[in-house]
Amino acid sequence: MKAGRKQWIGLAVLVLPVLLISVDLHVLSYALPFISASLAPSGSQLLWIIDIYPFMLAGLLLPMGTLGDRVGRRRLLMAGATAFGAASAVAAFSPSADLLIVTRALLGVGGATLMPSTLSLIRNMFHDDGQRRVAIAIWTGAFAGGAMLGPLMGGALLEHFWWGSVFLVNLPVMALLLILAPLLLPESRDPRPGRFDLLGVALSLGAILPTIYGIQHIAQDGLGWAPVLAIVAGLTLGAAFVRHQRSMADPMLDVRLFGSRAFTASIGANTLGVFAMVGSSLFTTQYLQMVMGARPLVAGLYALPSAGMAMFAAGLAPVLVRKVRPGLVVCAGLLVGASGFMLLSRLDVTGQSGLLIAGIMLMAGGVTLVLTVSSDLIIATAPPERAGSVAGLSQVATEFGGALGISLLGSIGAAVYRGHLGETGAPSAALDTLGGALESARHLPEPAATSLAAAAREAFTQGQHYAMLAAATALCVMAVLAPVMLRAVRQAKGTPAPPQDQHAGRHAMR
Repeated sequence: MKAGRKQWIGLAVLVLPVLLISVDLHVLSYALPFISASLAPSGSQLLWIIDIYPFMLAGLLLPMGTLGDRVGRRRLLMAGATAFGAASAVAAFSPSADLLIVTRALLGVGGATLMPSTLSLIRNMFHDDGQRRVAIAIWTGAFAGGAMLGPLMGGALLEHFWWGSVFLVNLPVMALLLILAPLLLPESRDPRPGRFDLLGVALSLGAILPTIYGIQHIAQDGLGWAPVLAIVAGLTLGAAFVRHQRSMADPMLDVRLFGSRAFTASIGANTLGVFAMVGSSLFTTQYLQMVMGARPLVAGLYALPSAGMAMFAAGLAPVLVRKVRPGLVVCAGLLVGASGFMLLSRLDVTGQSGLLIAGIMLMAGGVTLVLTVSSDLIIATAPPERAGSVAGLSQVATEFGGALGISLLGSIGAAVYRGHLGETGAPSAALDTLGGALESARHLPEPAATSLAAAAREAFTQGQHYAMLAAATALCVMAVLAPVMLRAVRQAKGTPAPPQDQHAGRHAMR
């Protein structure tokens, strides 16, 4: 049965929290200098202000998706919107770093309810394959567009208001969602949910949180015993989670879905696309502000062309998969994204704005094409009654991709930066980050200050060069694998796997 006008208006409501969460993931980086000046957090507190939101988001996505299947996706969406709005209001007026950390954690809890709820509601509102593809394209376009528009919004707000304004923009959006959701969104849940798997929830949290923690802290501080042990503990608990799920008659997530090569390829492409996009933003935002010297608002304006390209690619995806096999569309998107990273690898200290815009446009367009197709293939796997758990898994893959992008690409860039700058005899305080080097240069007399700043910018662009080449290589490798692993998925069909895989997948989810 095809969706009508009410479902399409309801989709517009579902786009609101997706856009907002995507903006929130990227807007804080521009506010950190202002938060540091106002609240004077310690180094550890500043790390927790940054990290606690994605930690809570990643750890709770899968349990919240499963909870939505049981209590109702619309109900969970509204509860999460209430929590997200309340936490945003408190965060905006936080008088201390400790309270801001707590409210950021609550924002992560609220965000974890919103993302899988929106995607699983789409699965239950749009049963026609073609309409579902278009709906997911709009959903993906909102997520990608928010990632690009976040810096622009943050820059505009911080030009005129205090740092808390980046949280207050959440309130009218959440209020509108709470008003419209009961009118336009249907309630849906699993009619036979079975027992809520508390042990599975504990094991999934124990697997995800230490692993994300370890990955991010290796990116920030380099290899060390604490993050390595955290990753080992997370992987051990992850193996226990898999064994536990295999033994359950009614699992929170049936891991036999990964027996389908198409499902595995879709998760892999999704993870790798976010890996590349988030990892690149780590460099481009610093390049704009600390190499080119752009103010926050101007830096945000550079994101507009890529936001437009991301939305165009999201709209193009459902058209292409009606004419071309999805595996080839994913391959093409990966190659377009890789070409963008190749352009970004050519940036130098002279501030090549045209090359930068072209690179991030190609990267955003190619990666968004991949995310749109892979998200549809993932959610199409789920029967309507279990859409929440699979949507949660999809978003967990997204969070892991972002953490890996920051960690691996950040580590490559940092290693090259330290190596190049260390050869100049720069002080140790300048060897950690470009921001630290520029701050050190401010306290030196001339010409030593100019010399250190120039050497640091040169070292940063060298690190960016190798990181972007690594991202391009990863996308090219996946571009070779995608058509092979997705070869059984035909155009104009919603099926993510060959018939025998679909049969196994249906029984695996029950």
